[in-house]
Amino acid sequence: MNRSGAIPACETCQSRLCSIFGELNDSELGILSKYKCGNFYKKGQNLFFIGAPPAGIFCISSGKVKIYKLDSSGKEQIVRLTKDGDVVGYRSLISGERYSAFATTLEDSKICFIPKDIFFKLLESNSNLSFKVMKLLSQDLKAAENIVASMAQKTVRERVAEVLLILKEFYGVEGDGKTLNISLKREDLASMVGTANESLIRFLSEFKQDKMIELTGRKIKILDQAALVKTANVFD
Repeated sequence: MNRSGAIPACETCQSRLCSIFGELNDSELGILSKYKCGNFYKKGQNLFFIGAPPAGIFCISSGKVKIYKLDSSGKEQIVRLTKDGDVVGYRSLISGERYSAFATTLEDSKICFIPKDIFFKLLESNSNLSFKVMKLLSQDLKAAENIVASMAQKTVRERVAEVLLILKEFYGVEGDGKTLNISLKREDLASMVGTANESLIRFLSEFKQDKMIELTGRKIKILDQAALVKTANVFD
């Protein structure tokens, strides 16, 4: 869904400053701004589908996107969430493979698409950009290893607490300093934890009873972070 003027130019985009494109020179910025395509995505719209061939990468100007796969029963398994300035679709593009996951917006979002040839041209001309992409790939591998370790070693209760702490670290909090700056369906939260929706709801209720969190619809307010850290069995 296109909306003329909805997407800022790369030169004035504040999200670009915290993205892999934050240190491009004026000439490279001009190329990026000239050839990128900005779109407005409504909540629930797809950026790409599993099995589709990548034609470029997506850069989040504003909004949130979930990257997920489907298990054998058709249940979603969220493997990554994004925030302003993040890029998605780069792993499949660089490897030359088809997308191995789906990407769907969690809220109304402004997202830019950078064509494959332009992205590769910038990678060739800017060694710093190439380094940042390699760092992203390394971080992806580390995150995948951490997920596997967490699933194998931690209880569901510990994982629920840990995911809440991760969301706070990743998205921050609203003006009250306590409410997570993201609104997720319980199904999405359960997918991140790797448990059934019923189990997630039960542990959230327990955390609420223990006064660690407060629940208002989809909003979650962290009242006692120290207790959550202890429950998650992690070091703050």
